[in-house]
Amino acid sequence: MAPITAAITGVAAYTPDYVLTNKELEQMVDTNDEWITTRTGIKQRHILKGEGLGASYLGVQAVKKLLEKTNSRPEEIDLLICATATPDMMFPATANIIQYEAGLVNAFSFDLMAACSGFLFGLTTAAQYIQSGRYKKVILVGADKMSSIVDYTDRSTCVLFGDGAGAVLLEPNTEGYGLLDHVHYTNGAGWVHLHMKAGGSRRPASHETVEAREHFVYQEGANVFKHAVVGMAEASYEILERNQLSSDDIAWLVPHQANKRIIDATAQRMGLDENKVMLNIDKYGNTTNATIPLCLRDYEARLKKGDLLVLAAFGGGFTWGASLVKWAYDPQV
Repeated sequence: MAPITAAITGVAAYTPDYVLTNKELEQMVDTNDEWITTRTGIKQRHILKGEGLGASYLGVQAVKKLLEKTNSRPEEIDLLICATATPDMMFPATANIIQYEAGLVNAFSFDLMAACSGFLFGLTTAAQYIQSGRYKKVILVGADKMSSIVDYTDRSTCVLFGDGAGAVLLEPNTEGYGLLDHVHYTNGAGWVHLHMKAGGSRRPASHETVEAREHFVYQEGANVFKHAVVGMAEASYEILERNQLSSDDIAWLVPHQANKRIIDATAQRMGLDENKVMLNIDKYGNTTNATIPLCLRDYEARLKKGDLLVLAAFGGGFTWGASLVKWAYDPQV
């Protein structure tokens, strides 16, 4: 028998209606459109408004769209994995809430946290359940409400992040399509450069932590940028070398959308022309775990069965890596 691989058989995404532009940010903090665009490539980001709406709301919308698009019944789904850095609450898992509200009555579910690399690590995790032969339909959703942990008085971070969710359906394949290889890395020494200071068990919420504004993203931009450029670029190059591939063999680079300069450096290390790079950071900013599936959704009509894709990400922790995927279907009309 041919080996079983986990193939992506559908992709969907959701972004909130409200759009926060660079021009609007100019009225909130000391920044301007030219500065943001030049340094990050971001022009706008989507923000989730509404009392009591969290990452699960975003994820539910993406999952429902995916079910409809792939003609899948909710009860057919065996497993739901949610990659998130902004869970609705410490417990239960945000995946459990999505599972319930999307009607996935036969699926078990759990969260996976690896900062901005969560979707990439989640893809590898989901694939193991398919490749084992145990499950037939697995949904991986990346969902983040980054606006909930962004300090809109901090001009160095508030320009970067947006809210959104993206989901993929994974199914068994015996024709060589799907996830073919991956390289994943972590280096816990990097936590000091990018984290949220309070709200966990080490430093629980208190009047002091709230007053000190410690429940927001803390980032040492220069350090993170330096490590991200090297990490994403080298992992992407490594996945080519491991599989005896050249840039000519790759149809698309699907990079985490954190900063256009990081994306450009990764493409250059791989020897890829810019017309082979998925880019939508200008529309959404950094949606953390939603960036890669948002790219797949936006570029789906340009993907062809058999295309080789390199997915790459870098996140706080530090976490980073790259995956090689052989696309399993032609554009859906």
